[in-house]
Amino acid sequence: MSLHDFRDDSYYMGLAVKMAKIAKKLGEVPIGAVLTDSSGKILAMAHNEPIRRTDPTAHAEIIAIRKAAKRINNYRLVGCSIYVTLEPCSMCFSAMIHARIKRLIYGTDDPKSGALSSGIDLTDMEVFNHYIEVKGGVLAEDCGSILREFFINKRRGTEVVVTGSTRNRLVR
Repeated sequence: MSLHDFRDDSYYMGLAVKMAKIAKKLGEVPIGAVLTDSSGKILAMAHNEPIRRTDPTAHAEIIAIRKAAKRINNYRLVGCSIYVTLEPCSMCFSAMIHARIKRLIYGTDDPKSGALSSGIDLTDMEVFNHYIEVKGGVLAEDCGSILREFFINKRRGTEVVVTGSTRNRLVR
């Protein structure tokens, strides 16, 4: 059995789902990421934090990449895999290319901002000097249901909101 078979992908995606649930509790869009080395060792886990950090680049993927690079003291994450609950945007996918990540495994498609199979497909661009193996649909229902529930509650006005640098939680 290969390290990167579906069961292993499901295990790591399950951890990413747990990270997404943390983001949801904090009032952030519930997206989680787990980054592993080539042997399957977890180098970083993260969730969305643009509101808490007042940083539009604080996506789960970017935070995980930064943590992993710092942990191994190298900006190149050669041989690594990243598990993300939502199809990455173009910013995050580009960061993965620059980091030389080997595999991207994601949960559910993002028809509005996805950069792989939805609005645009950056995996098919011939301009990049690195290509990433991509696998989508791992635990797609689990990943998608967290997002659907979050946005339903947001529309109803029942979401948790994190305010500024004080990080106070206000329930509407």
